[in-house]
Amino acid sequence: MENNLTYTRNGDYLIPDLKLSEQPEKPLGKYGRMRKAYLKEHRPILYNQLLMSEKLYPHLLEIDETANIRLEQMMSQLAKDVGATEELKASDPMAWVGLMNTCKEQAEEILLAELISS
Repeated sequence: MENNLTYTRNGDYLIPDLKLSEQPEKPLGKYGRMRKAYLKEHRPILYNQLLMSEKLYPHLLEIDETANIRLEQMMSQLAKDVGATEELKASDPMAWVGLMNTCKEQAEEILLAELISS
């Protein structure tokens, strides 16, 4: 069996020189970090498989981008459904903010169930 690993001596131990391939430097957003925390806590085997195969970061980026796109789509639809219009925003800003906050909470609850914890 051929071993192509190199080692570094640290005291009495030989530690393998393991390096990850280059990953993009784009930071994770809110939903990517939520997915990572979920995988780490509730699905540790899947988390470790993705981590060891270097597919974790691309997976988290994809979840984050998908969640943001879905959030925008759902927010416009939910706002239209509850009547959070520009006219309401001009006449009663506090009511409009309340409706928009409710819409965002509903949309995030759906995202949590569909993308983050699935």
